[in-house]
Amino acid sequence: MDASEAPVKSSSQIDIAAPPEVVWDVVTRFEQWPQWNPDVKSMSFDGPLTPGSEFRWKAGPGTIVSRLERVEPPRAIAWRGRTMSIKALHEWRLEPRDGGTHVETEESFSGLLARLLRGSLQKTLDKSLSEGLEHLKREAERRAGVAP
Repeated sequence: MDASEAPVKSSSQIDIAAPPEVVWDVVTRFEQWPQWNPDVKSMSFDGPLTPGSEFRWKAGPGTIVSRLERVEPPRAIAWRGRTMSIKALHEWRLEPRDGGTHVETEESFSGLLARLLRGSLQKTLDKSLSEGLEHLKREAERRAGVAP
């Protein structure tokens, strides 16, 4: 299924006062996610950072198995994931802007549970993307030495 036809989809964006390379490093060092994003309980990634590589992580009630689809450092990364009967597609886009980075992220859920639980999953996804970007901003700016 194409993401545009998914019953649950969300996007969010933020400006970060850190160069794209720093933001890219925070986003793509999957094994470090639990250190800066409290929504991620655990993460397992053996690499390499190339399309086809898989990572397993726990966020919310289930373990998610994700497979990298697109890796274009330091501009874009996308993966597909699945947990229970939900299939997810997540994409990050980084664009240099005003000495920092403009970040856009987008995710969609499809599958039976996504259709059945559309309303509650939509609220959860909207909140997750928004909070995830705030955590990313804090960590990338901390690494870039920007005072809060």
